[in-house]
Amino acid sequence: MSDSTVSNSNIPNEHSSLTEWLDYMQQIHVSAIDMGLSRVLPVAEALGVVQSAKDDAYVFTVAGTNGKGSTTAVIAQICQAAGYKTALYQSPHLSVFNERVRINGEMVSDETLIDAFSKVEAARLQCALTLSFFEMTTLAALLIFAEADCDVWVLEVGLGGRLDVVNIIDPDMAVITNIAIDHVDWLGDNVEDIGREKAGILRDGITLVYGDKTMPASVQQAIATHQATCYQAGQDFNYREVDTDVWQYSNAAVTMQLPRPALSLTNTSNALSAVLASPLNIDKSAIEQALQTVKLAGRFDYRETHNRHWLFDVAHNEQGVEFLLAQLLPLWQQHLATQNSCAHLSSKPVSIKMLFSMLGDKDIKKVVQRLTEAGLPISDWFIAEIDYPRAASTEKLQGILTSYVDSAQIHEFRRLSEATAAVIKGSQAQDLIVVCGSFHTIGEALAALAADNLN
Repeated sequence: MSDSTVSNSNIPNEHSSLTEWLDYMQQIHVSAIDMGLSRVLPVAEALGVVQSAKDDAYVFTVAGTNGKGSTTAVIAQICQAAGYKTALYQSPHLSVFNERVRINGEMVSDETLIDAFSKVEAARLQCALTLSFFEMTTLAALLIFAEADCDVWVLEVGLGGRLDVVNIIDPDMAVITNIAIDHVDWLGDNVEDIGREKAGILRDGITLVYGDKTMPASVQQAIATHQATCYQAGQDFNYREVDTDVWQYSNAAVTMQLPRPALSLTNTSNALSAVLASPLNIDKSAIEQALQTVKLAGRFDYRETHNRHWLFDVAHNEQGVEFLLAQLLPLWQQHLATQNSCAHLSSKPVSIKMLFSMLGDKDIKKVVQRLTEAGLPISDWFIAEIDYPRAASTEKLQGILTSYVDSAQIHEFRRLSEATAAVIKGSQAQDLIVVCGSFHTIGEALAALAADNLN
């Protein structure tokens, strides 16, 4: 398919800004999401990225409904601590696009991205094909990793697995974190169809780490077809909490007491299983160092700023909310105990304020239902429409919320920045502000806080 959306005169060049390139790539293809590899493979082959990964790198590919970001972050941090030059690709980003493409933990520069975009665009035009924004940017990330001669590539699947552009790269190690209902328009409305799509990252004879105790039959069939080795959570590896600072990981070969990371132990356990099952030279000291330093913005991300306590989490479906609540309930008890011991505590009861918005194609009702039935003292909801094409309208959010909470508790705003300012003014210093519902919700709230003009 030839490029009929934009003219050659509008193509950015090496002197254009990153923003100009990103804006341009949004216009090339008719659809923001276009599943399939037939268009992207010729461009990838022209760039040489497929062969480079096969010849020069050890590749971890991580798919799943939830927990991909945390899992890839832990894998990359461990490999880096062990001395490997490590590439990490994640999506989406929260604040700046560069967050998606990292080498040894550092975001690549605008100049590096622009150079890669220019080469991808030249290859695309040579192949006379159109590519989606995600396809263009993913190819650029893979090209950057190839040109940097990275030892390890850690790749997060964007959507599904079988038809996702990341799947043009053959993994040496596959991880599926879990399988739940999400993205039904593209992946199906049942776990068997979704499992089949995610298991599409498998290759013959490789190892799969499966991070859930229940496995759809479609995934079992894919494992058998590819004669893959599978290590499954609850059967081949386990973890348990020892105390607030220590946890224990175990598999058939090792049992380790380890420092507790700032990320989910479920996802950390999956990541550790993948690293230990690889042929990479990883010792316990590298694991300990990595777990003490790994972090990921927007994943149970606690901060104190603007004289308020904040918790940011990208939970955007029912299973993601379950992960959030499992960690939030004990955090709230700890927070409450701390605030109640403060002599300056005001006469108003300490509560949770929600800063909330979601995409319109998500199951907003189930997310709200789980949050409101969790027994947390949520006193107010501050809502606004995300600045994104698939955003749920404020009216839709408000309509769902009124089925679960009193309308007097719901505060509507035109933009997330306005809602962010309002939640600060509408809370006291002892409260906890929870921001969740979407990557875009977190990103816009963080941008508003960084702008520091909320008063």
